[in-house]
Amino acid sequence: MKTKFVYAFEEGNKEMKSLLGGKGANLAEMTKIGLPVPPGFTVTTEACNRYYKNNKKIDDEMVQEIFEHLENLERKIGKKFGSTENPLLVSVRSGAVFSMPGMMDTILNLGLNDETVMALASATGNERFAYDSYRRFIQMFGDVVLNIPKYKFEHIMDAEKEAHGIELDTDLTVQNFKNIIGRYKELIKKEWRKEFPQDPKEQLLMAVEAVFDSWNNPRAIVYRELHDIPNHLGTAVNIQSMVFGNMGNTSGTGVAFTRNPATGEKKLFGEFLMNAQGEDVVAGIRTPQSISHLKNVMPEVYDQFVAVANLLENHYKDMQDIEFTIENGKLYLLQTRNAKRTAVAAIHVAVEMVEEGIIDRETALLRIDPMQLDQLLHPTFEEKALGEAEKIAQGLPASPGAATGRIYFNAHDVVKAVHEGEKAILVRLETSPEDIEGMVAAEGILTARGGMTSHAAVVARGMGKCCVAGCGEIKVDEVNKVFRVNDRILKEGDFISLDGNTGNVYQGSIPTREPELTGNFGKLMEWADEIRVLKVRTNADTPRDAATAVKFGAEGIGLCRTEHMFFEENRIPVVRQMIVAKTMEERMAALEKLLPFQKEDFVGIFEAMGERPVTIRLLDPPLHEFLPHTDEDIHMLSSQIGIDEKVLKETVEDLKEFNPMLGHRGCRLAITYPEIYEMQVKAILMAAIQVKNEKNIHVKPEIMVPLIGHEKELAIIKDLIIKTAEKILADQNVQIEYMIGTMIEVPRAALTADEIAKHAEFFSFGTNDLTQMTYAFSRDDSGKFIGEYRKKEIFEKDPFQKLDQIGVGKLMKIAIDLGKEARPELKLGICGEHGGDPESIEFCHRIGLHYVSCSPYRVPIARLAAARAAVLKK
Repeated sequence: MKTKFVYAFEEGNKEMKSLLGGKGANLAEMTKIGLPVPPGFTVTTEACNRYYKNNKKIDDEMVQEIFEHLENLERKIGKKFGSTENPLLVSVRSGAVFSMPGMMDTILNLGLNDETVMALASATGNERFAYDSYRRFIQMFGDVVLNIPKYKFEHIMDAEKEAHGIELDTDLTVQNFKNIIGRYKELIKKEWRKEFPQDPKEQLLMAVEAVFDSWNNPRAIVYRELHDIPNHLGTAVNIQSMVFGNMGNTSGTGVAFTRNPATGEKKLFGEFLMNAQGEDVVAGIRTPQSISHLKNVMPEVYDQFVAVANLLENHYKDMQDIEFTIENGKLYLLQTRNAKRTAVAAIHVAVEMVEEGIIDRETALLRIDPMQLDQLLHPTFEEKALGEAEKIAQGLPASPGAATGRIYFNAHDVVKAVHEGEKAILVRLETSPEDIEGMVAAEGILTARGGMTSHAAVVARGMGKCCVAGCGEIKVDEVNKVFRVNDRILKEGDFISLDGNTGNVYQGSIPTREPELTGNFGKLMEWADEIRVLKVRTNADTPRDAATAVKFGAEGIGLCRTEHMFFEENRIPVVRQMIVAKTMEERMAALEKLLPFQKEDFVGIFEAMGERPVTIRLLDPPLHEFLPHTDEDIHMLSSQIGIDEKVLKETVEDLKEFNPMLGHRGCRLAITYPEIYEMQVKAILMAAIQVKNEKNIHVKPEIMVPLIGHEKELAIIKDLIIKTAEKILADQNVQIEYMIGTMIEVPRAALTADEIAKHAEFFSFGTNDLTQMTYAFSRDDSGKFIGEYRKKEIFEKDPFQKLDQIGVGKLMKIAIDLGKEARPELKLGICGEHGGDPESIEFCHRIGLHYVSCSPYRVPIARLAAARAAVLKK
């Protein structure tokens, strides 16, 4: 059957998103339910993928289908494409499956040329509007299709305004526009080496190709990486008959949200401009008015828009982001989509929609991207410090949060500064999609122009970045890298602080405070906890981290790394003394000194966790990590511990390994030096006894042996643990329950899990090392080539960030099945970094783990992800 590449709006619906893209599917749906949508058609995502397979060429079959649909559009509208009497003009816009605001390209007023512009002027009786539309089209076409930088066109426009003493675009005359158009065409001829194309059909095909090309422009690729959007989806192209917001004072354009995207408040939120086209609002070139003001300007249109907004929200059962145009007093809808929103707003909207009876609790949980919660789990400014801070300007509170850093004026400088360890604020006149990498790296964003729906605002909200937009009080000089506020000058490298909740800009650095997770957040987390099956633990090595994790809802510790306790200033000399000891007596003496330190740490952690389970991993890293390596540090250590410097240097040299991560570490240390694990087991049991006696806290420690690859390793070490523990319990005449288990992080352990499970009461998957050993990639060095692997699409995602479900996941599944076969009651968890990644958590739910463990600040993310996994499995 012949593949269909083009669909008229009336042929589609909202379920066809993967084929028509989000924008095309929603235009089809709005057409279907009878809303005022200018007619048009969509070239599918399949056509985009075919274009790339054909070496970036639109084949004849596709061309024929596009022009057949164009003829049908001409009949519907009663206008002719390229006519010198009543010309049909179209917009050509990208529309990916997942919304990527500002990342790909749009062209308006396509179909204009030197003849049709006169016909448009004649047909509308508005010569100024016709030539304004033509200069816009040439600029967009030159930028998007011919790749001539936008600023070159803007320089021409600015020069024309300056030459005639004109401040505002709206004050430009027909003759001004004709002058600008002439110079635009000269620029195109100089840069492109050809005349500006006058054939509308040629313009259309070139524009479709340009939109397909924009799927792989650098900013779109960065955006997809940031939001985990697959590269193979492609973009659709929407070709829609033009309606004009720039026909005079009864026309206009705007963007509005059915609820506030920053707070979630149930109130229409948006902006509009009279006598403007859509790009004017989002580009931030003119400062728009609040949507509520439309009630005064055009009350009937406002009432109609409110009704449409309510209808769309109820139809899609979600908050909507709507683009509209008013042409001579008539309202048209150009787009609706599920609105981007901050985490605060997402939670507020989801909970309120449940309470309003629009959605159920399970739908509410699916509405919130767990990673968005990250926005809520970080500090805000301390009230006292904020009260004393010097406010220097105020803009619009475009994206909430708090940010402090040094100012930089372009994306490249921000990326460089952050790479060097600084915190940076990106300051721009207005951001554009080219700034995406700087926006990702920056702590916050400050712009002099633009409204609440400008590029900076929308993208920052999507990322959870603090953003203050439209701060007209600052005069930004990007060339000299300064900005001025009244008499004050701030230059590159100076500190400022941004409050994205108020729009305030402060000079200097302001300290922050921890967030409070109450109200709707608490309610949502309760719903998540009711439905999830997976338990959520934390990776914590200190009482402070443990307490933070409990505050965020952790149900235990899945990984306490004992080696992190060894690096403190008052302990490291003793640890080093133990490592360089030449006799058993010397080593035992050092371990006796370490014992009270270890016990003290475990007491603090047990007290912070109450009776929640605590999994403690015995010493894992190779010993050389604890030793000094420079001559100066070796000299200092020799005097500290009274060992000859030459002997010490030789010892350090002897302990060096060619491949330490595959070397003398983990359980291999205990096979060689059993006394190290013996001391740690003593510390764990003595701490458990102390908190039982003093605090009446009944701890059941889970003692975890790392890096097991062979069952006999675990059998020997388990015997050591039991003998040590039983002796202490007998000496103290007390009963403490404890468990012994292992990390599954060596591929051989996964493949022989039935043998290992005979000795282990629990498995915890150490997916960091399991990934490293399965791929034979060094975690520390893979960054040098992972980027290239992603670029060449060997990997869709970095396997150290997203669990490789096909390879590493298969080993996990084998280990689970074999382990449960040998020991049906085997407890199963994950403690690698993947334990905090939502996709990986869903996989853990599917393969039957009992818990995931992650860093304290990711605990709420994991709780929500676990609940979503339960809903999705149903």
